[in-house]
Amino acid sequence: MTRIIGGIAGSRTLASPAKVTRPTSDRIRESIFNRLEALNLINGSDVLDLYAGTGALGFEAASRGARSLLLVENNKQALGGIITNQRMIKAALQKEELDCDIRAEGKSVSSYLATFSSKFDLVFIDPPYEVSNTDINENLTALLPHLKEDAVIILERSSRTPIPELPEELKLTEEKSYGDTVVYWLESK
Repeated sequence: MTRIIGGIAGSRTLASPAKVTRPTSDRIRESIFNRLEALNLINGSDVLDLYAGTGALGFEAASRGARSLLLVENNKQALGGIITNQRMIKAALQKEELDCDIRAEGKSVSSYLATFSSKFDLVFIDPPYEVSNTDINENLTALLPHLKEDAVIILERSSRTPIPELPEELKLTEEKSYGDTVVYWLESK
């Protein structure tokens, strides 16, 4: 069971299609968002959630004050769950008279990155573990023109996979291991 941990929509359960997604655990999300809030990187930010799955990372940001959220997921079952979750999060925000422009795209990450034009403050990249580091490097390179100054990227990978090669425009600021998962904190230079 995946749920929103904090903010306006805290404690609400997210729809999660069985065997289609691998949502980030509550413990890891809580750690990520505690740090993001301590650094004041969520409130008013424009957020991109690539390989969104259930949308847990992006919806957590929306619940905690993001200005806009774009979720990209190409699996039809997962996208159906995202749309259900989007309605629930929007209802919670409207009840508190808060607004977050939440949109979902049913495309592959690579095709979306090749065609979009928005800029983002905060990006979550949590691909299925079988996505290769070559693909991740290509995604990071395609993402570069769409990052605002001092943007932060949270990249989640299997701890058995080495860190992907990073474009020179990005710097690794922290690496944190959580058992089978490692989270890389990247910043645009």
